[in-house]
Amino acid sequence: MEFFRIKRDLPFMRYARTTVFVSLILFAVAVAALVARGLNLNVDFTGGTVIELQFNAATPASAIRRLLVTHHYRHARVENYGTASKVLIRLPTRATKGKALAVRVLRLVSARYPGASLRSVEYVGPEVGSELADQGALALLFVAIGITIYLTVRFEWRFAVGAIIATIHDVVIVLGVFALFHISFSLTVLAAVLAVLGYSVNDTVVVFDRIRENFRRMRTGTTAEVIDSAITRTLSRTIMTHLLTQMMVLSMLFLGGPVLFGFALAMTVGIVVGTYGSVLVASPIVMWLGLKREDLVARKTAEDRP
Repeated sequence: MEFFRIKRDLPFMRYARTTVFVSLILFAVAVAALVARGLNLNVDFTGGTVIELQFNAATPASAIRRLLVTHHYRHARVENYGTASKVLIRLPTRATKGKALAVRVLRLVSARYPGASLRSVEYVGPEVGSELADQGALALLFVAIGITIYLTVRFEWRFAVGAIIATIHDVVIVLGVFALFHISFSLTVLAAVLAVLGYSVNDTVVVFDRIRENFRRMRTGTTAEVIDSAITRTLSRTIMTHLLTQMMVLSMLFLGGPVLFGFALAMTVGIVVGTYGSVLVASPIVMWLGLKREDLVARKTAEDRP
């Protein structure tokens, strides 16, 4: 299924140096932000108390946060949860924790908003938060290793190198956005980063499959021309898939509220950067590594030999 058909191949590789240079700048900014500011880890990773309150009427999270800040809870993170009458409060680890802290917060809030009730309270210890952070890092590492093995087995090694670099490029830029703007990084955001990683690889594999097919089908043409043809032929699929996905993600970003904001933001940035990386980062790297028709034709012949 094609959204539109382009009859003439677009010269993407003519601008390869420019697109990769832009990516290098974005990558450098992301790395600098991660080094200088670091990720603003959520209570999920740092440990703390999560309190859910129920109100009789819609109550803005911003008003609750101002109330807590004036009473020395300046690190509190407050957001509406599910409906406007439910509020989720996240407080970092402190001397008073768990149920005792929840009771103090409820008493404070009830004085301003009578009828407020405590729905649930959870405490995440620093050790658990540290363990979650370690497990999240290991998840990213193992996924990257698995993707590397898969690409090396399925494609010629130059394709694997290009896809790996493009995937690292996508993930680091997404993390850099969260570090640069100091946006809370939670388990849901980590899940979005893992989704972006898989999404990016899937898109890169689609483009690489067409490049490999073009090398075996086109008898003439330079490597750049073969890659341009492959990207042009998959452009309709790329735009249609990413546009529809982005529409859904943007609806979560603008209508999902604070609970879904981090997840939706990571996906929004990841889809844009992933599309750019698959087309304008991975493919030029494959070309610069010296991929030729003989590399794939010879491999195909060896695979068909009994």
